[in-house]
Amino acid sequence: MTTTPVPTPPLLSAEGLHITFPGRRGADPARAVDGVDLDIRRGEIVALVGESGCGKTTTAQAVMRMLVPRSGSVEIDGQDIAPLSERALRPVRREAQIVFQDPYESLDPRYRVRDTVGEPLVIHRIGSREQRTERVREALERAGLSPAELFLDRYPHELSGGQRQRVAIARALAMGPSVMLLDEVTSALDPELKGEVLKVMEDLAARGMTMIMVTHEMGFARRVADRIVFMHRGRVHEQGTAGILARPETPELQQFVANEL
Repeated sequence: MTTTPVPTPPLLSAEGLHITFPGRRGADPARAVDGVDLDIRRGEIVALVGESGCGKTTTAQAVMRMLVPRSGSVEIDGQDIAPLSERALRPVRREAQIVFQDPYESLDPRYRVRDTVGEPLVIHRIGSREQRTERVREALERAGLSPAELFLDRYPHELSGGQRQRVAIARALAMGPSVMLLDEVTSALDPELKGEVLKVMEDLAARGMTMIMVTHEMGFARRVADRIVFMHRGRVHEQGTAGILARPETPELQQFVANEL
């Protein structure tokens, strides 16, 4: 007898997300995200794409609880994180890590690489000094900075843009997260350095890392993402595999693809 497989519950799930920002000079609040639903399976790589101001970054930040939605729920591994206090969120922060767009802005110029990557481990009181040092080395290697000893004592200004971005990725990896948000991580890099960071993303994908990528770069999304979610004016308009970029169904996605070519 054939047994129907039981669907795997999503690692991350958002339902009915609404996010508004105050209007200027007494105007009505602006709707940044308007009823977004999003499920991400363990090991899946999802790219949120769309024009500037479409709500993709705001959605991603709400999913990671950097923003509190006006309404809707966000669950990570079955736990609703939307109503949690900052203290209750601390364990969640270990599981959900973020890499920002500009590595030079997100790295403290006074810190050596070893301190930058190890700082979250100290904050969360993870491991002994020796164990933290080993986790820092392993994270740098996974982020493509090998051998790690060549980078441990460097400062951000002694690194290329691609190397700085990989240090930021290593800092996230050191926590052993279940899911990572990558917010326009290649947009500030030149083509050669983009290739370096893209290789790291592909390696992480091969290892089964769950990732949310916020990007407007179609080549990046096509090459790495399992699923592409196109947003327009705060809503999800179309989603599917990379094939939707070659055969868009909605006029909004057709126009977006044409503008990006």
